Amino acid sequence: MNTRQATQDLVTFFETLSPDSVAQLHTVYDAQARFKDPFNEVQGLPEIERIFRHMYVALEQPHFVITGQVVDGDQAFLTWEFRFRFKRFDTHTPQTVRGASHVVFNAQGLVTLHRDYWDAAEELYEKLPVLGGFMRWLKKRANSA
Repeated sequence: MNTRQATQDLVTFFETLSPDSVAQLHTVYDAQARFKDPFNEVQGLPEIERIFRHMYVALEQPHFVITGQVVDGDQAFLTWEFRFRFKRFDTHTPQTVRGASHVVFNAQGLVTLHRDYWDAAEELYEKLPVLGGFMRWLKKRANSA
């Protein structure tokens, strides 16, 4: 297995992800892959697919831009920007969440583990009406102590 090629295939998949291509997750993920982010922890392609399908229901024009990658052995670390607009709140302002993913590949070059790291408070909650003001207040209080 060529981890650099598997990583590039994954990068291409995510940068071109669309509602129609979600069904092609099996081309880059193992059937029993595990996925974890600040809101989900699931195993298996149907559950991972459900998460990505929901992204298109909940958000307007979601897409990933991979900004960096480090490949080592059978794993890779990707940094990214997730760009979208809210469907229910501020529907006009483009949003960006910055984060990173740790992925592990099997011998066939398929992802067996995908773990996303991003700060839900800073990158998401602070951008929401009402809750955003409260989160910024909490952050200010914590930093002034």
